[in-house]
Amino acid sequence: MLKTEVLDNNGTYVDDLFARHGADVFDTQLTKDNIPTLWISRNKLIEILASLKKEFPMLLDLFAVDERLREHKPKAAKDFTVVYHLLNFSRCEEIRIKVSVSEADISVPSVISVWPNANWYEREAWDMFGVEFTGHPNLCRILLPPTWQGHALRKDHPARATEMDPFSLDEEKQAQEMEALTFRPEDWGMQEKTEETEYMFLNLGPNHPSVHGVFRIALQLDGEVVVDAVPDIGYHHRGAEKMAERQTWHSYMPYTDRIDYLGGVMNNMAYVMAVESLGDIKVPDRAKVIRIMLAELFRISSHLVFYGTFAQDVGQMSPVFYMFADRERLFGIIEAITGGRMHPAWFRIGGVAQDLPIGWEKLVRDFIDSMPARMDHYQKMAMDNSILKERTVDIGTYSTEEAIDWGITGPNLRATGMDWDLRRDRPYGGYDQFDFEVPVGNKGDCYDRAAVRVEEIRQSLRIIRQCLDNMPEGPYKSDHRLTTPPPKERTLQDIETLIHHFLNVSWGPVMPAGETSFLIEATKGINNYHLISDGGTTSYRTRIRTPSFPALQQIPLISRGLMIPDLIAIIASIDFVMADVDR
Repeated sequence: MLKTEVLDNNGTYVDDLFARHGADVFDTQLTKDNIPTLWISRNKLIEILASLKKEFPMLLDLFAVDERLREHKPKAAKDFTVVYHLLNFSRCEEIRIKVSVSEADISVPSVISVWPNANWYEREAWDMFGVEFTGHPNLCRILLPPTWQGHALRKDHPARATEMDPFSLDEEKQAQEMEALTFRPEDWGMQEKTEETEYMFLNLGPNHPSVHGVFRIALQLDGEVVVDAVPDIGYHHRGAEKMAERQTWHSYMPYTDRIDYLGGVMNNMAYVMAVESLGDIKVPDRAKVIRIMLAELFRISSHLVFYGTFAQDVGQMSPVFYMFADRERLFGIIEAITGGRMHPAWFRIGGVAQDLPIGWEKLVRDFIDSMPARMDHYQKMAMDNSILKERTVDIGTYSTEEAIDWGITGPNLRATGMDWDLRRDRPYGGYDQFDFEVPVGNKGDCYDRAAVRVEEIRQSLRIIRQCLDNMPEGPYKSDHRLTTPPPKERTLQDIETLIHHFLNVSWGPVMPAGETSFLIEATKGINNYHLISDGGTTSYRTRIRTPSFPALQQIPLISRGLMIPDLIAIIASIDFVMADVDR
């Protein structure tokens, strides 16, 4: 692709970048999502990313790709590629910077000096691909155990347990595993004592109700004051990105439900829209509105779990029972429509699995009519409660600038006063047809993070009512050849239809070679699937950017100097899911 095409399609900031650094520094790549994608040499990486930060203040994602088996790889690609995905809020635009390295010299400069949230992303890329980030302060395993051999997302690493030797644990290996688990403060960037103080160290988790899953925080304490709080993740890692390389495009759908397991079909949306981008598949209007209605129902479901457990973590027992009762009512509606509850896996490439059932309107209307009064009751019960306010106001504060530096998105970003929501500011999937408000806070503390989500429930009810009142007629799925097989009855008439039907159902669609990503405003922030197709029935590389991963990385920044009960309130206010972190 010519550099001038990138300039014509993507505005003046690429032009300015070429002017500052010289157009010959860059190689360009055409992608299906039309995001400007520029390849540079690693010796220019820090300089170019630092110059881009003013225009693209957030490092949205950083990940690696093993290019060694890719048939349709870009000309600039060598053995491994490191991708930097940047986001501009004012224009809602993105840019990708790529650096390619050979297997013999697989090192790239660390960019922590530009974006602090690069720390965990670089550790993940080293853990999974073996990319060395020179200058990184603590390049060690983050998702896999410290004794793991190899790098799991490389193409030569087994994808199934049946491809590996049977597991055994003799005394020698057990001793090695136990030694690897030994806690040494210096390994965590902590010191045991100073001239004035001898610190205490405490494990919070990985099995503790307040950490909302298998999540560990190593605490360095001076009495009850938190000196440092270092998160330890990976206990819930299941290899979701690796599994995407072995599943067909459509059979991977149920796996997406299990990423943010409270988000249900919301997880499907980013994935199916990315696949639809690869295949140039247009979705009918009815399917778009059905998707939005189900996604907003699951936003309410997720926020109700947050609301109840947040109140519980700061000392209130009653609210969680009321809110889970509402969630059960909501699940009854979801089950009536999709046949499933938490994980219906109901979206499909090109639409949804079925049309809406008879009687769905009454179920949905009864629910949204009853919820405003329930929300008013919860406001008095929880958010107006003086104890909850004392535990959460001015606790765990951070500014908009800090949030952007650490990759915080969604309600946790809006709680700082940042008036930005992808559904409104860069509408996708039909959201441009809906009228709703974007709640924001002003302090960026625990209380504001809760208040934003509470108001988002009301706004989701507003969106669902518009879906109910304006549901379009028409098909619920696309008739595109990559999404829908020929009618079943025709398979008895001719062999071509029978073959087409069989291949579409068993192998699934063959997606054209290409690269794309799709951002959505999920329940906890920006969720993004970056897909690479090599022209086959499975993904060559699936990268899942989740909002919970960077949110936990920020815990040390906002908890130092506070008490342990304050840390519990902070953890509750973040609203994370460990499956969303570890994948």
